[in-house]
Amino acid sequence: MSDALPLKHERVVWADVLRFIAMFMVICVHCTDPFNISPAARLNPAYNFWGTIYGSVLRPCVPLFVMLTGMLLLPVKQEPGVFYKKRLLRVVFPFLIWSVLYDLFPWFTGVLGLQPSVITQFFVYAGDHPSQAFGDSLHNVLLIPFNFTAMCTHMWYIYMLIGLYLFMPIFSAWIKDATDKQKRMYLGFWIITLFMPYVHEYVAKYILGSCPWNQGFDMFYYFAGFNGYLLLGHYLSKGNNRSLAKTVLVSVVLFAIGYAITYIGFGKKVADPKSTEEQIELFFLYCTPNVFLMTIAVFMLAQRIKVSSTFWVNIFANLTKCGFGIYMVHYFLVGPSWMIVNALHVPIPLQIAVATSFTFAFAWIFTVLVYKLFKDKAKWVMG
Repeated sequence: MSDALPLKHERVVWADVLRFIAMFMVICVHCTDPFNISPAARLNPAYNFWGTIYGSVLRPCVPLFVMLTGMLLLPVKQEPGVFYKKRLLRVVFPFLIWSVLYDLFPWFTGVLGLQPSVITQFFVYAGDHPSQAFGDSLHNVLLIPFNFTAMCTHMWYIYMLIGLYLFMPIFSAWIKDATDKQKRMYLGFWIITLFMPYVHEYVAKYILGSCPWNQGFDMFYYFAGFNGYLLLGHYLSKGNNRSLAKTVLVSVVLFAIGYAITYIGFGKKVADPKSTEEQIELFFLYCTPNVFLMTIAVFMLAQRIKVSSTFWVNIFANLTKCGFGIYMVHYFLVGPSWMIVNALHVPIPLQIAVATSFTFAFAWIFTVLVYKLFKDKAKWVMG
C-alpha cells in the first residue's frame, strides 16, 4: 500500500514479492468482513469458524507494509521539505479523490433508483438502513480531513501512513547516528508496549501513570505504535544470515505461537455476545505480541525468496507500481466479488479465498488500464 520504493534503481525482488503477499492478505482481510461483521453470517457457525481462521492468519498484512516502508526509506536521505513533497503529494491526492467517491456512492445509488440494500451489499459496515440522501453523503465528504467513514473503512491506513511519513524525517535523525545496540534497546521498549492492550483489558484500565486525566499516556507511550515496525523493518534490512532450514523452523514456530494466541483469543471474544467491538478486535490489534510474532516470521521467510525469472520479476515490479491504486479501488470491488461467489455457490471454506482472488484481479486490471490510458497523470489518481 505504501508507495515506498528504494532510492536506488536496483529492485529488491523479495521485497516486491513480500509486498504482493501483504497486498493479497489485506484484501483478504476485507473479504472476511461478510463472515465476521455481518449479523446474519455471525449466526452461522460455519461462517464464524472460517472467518476466525482466515481473519487470524492475515493479521501480519499491515505491519508488513510498515516494515517494508522502514526498510526502504529509513534513514531518510532527503531534506524534510523534499521528502514531504514527494511522499505526501503522491498519497494525499488519490486518498482525497477516492474518499470522495466512496462517500458519494450512497447518493449515486439513490440517483440511479437503486434500493438502499445495495449499499450494504457493497459495504458491510454501512448498516442495515444506510442513507441515500445527498446531505448525508456531503456530511461524510466534509469529515474526510478528520476521519474515514463506513463507506471507506480501509482508508484508516492512509491517515496512519501520512502520520508515519510526517514522523520519518524526525525519527531518521536519530536512526542515522544510533548504534545497533541502541536500536535494539528501542525495539525492546517497543515490544513491552505490545503487551499493553492485554494489560488494560485483563489487569487494569489505568497503569504506569495512565489515569482519567492522562488517558493513554503511560510510561511507555513514547515507544508505542507503528513506528516500532518502521524501525524493525530498517533493522532487519541487512538480511537474514540464518540457514534456510533454521529460518523455516524459527519462522514456523513463531508464526504458530502468534496464530494460536490470535485464533483462540479472537474466537472466544467473538463467541461472547457480551463482547464490545473493542474487545472483539483486541486479539486482532496490529500492535500486539501475537501479531508481531506472525509478522516477523513472514518477513524472515520472505528474505529468503529468490526469483530468477525475468517474467516474474516484471510481474512483481508491476504489482508494486500498481499497489497503491489497487488498495484505493479494491474496496469498491469486495461486494461485487461476493455477489459472484454467491452466484457460483462456492463452498464456504473457499468463499473468502475466491472472493479475494476476484477482488485482487479486478482491482489490478483496473489500475493497469488507468496507467495505460493516462500514463504519468495516473499517479495523481492511483498513487
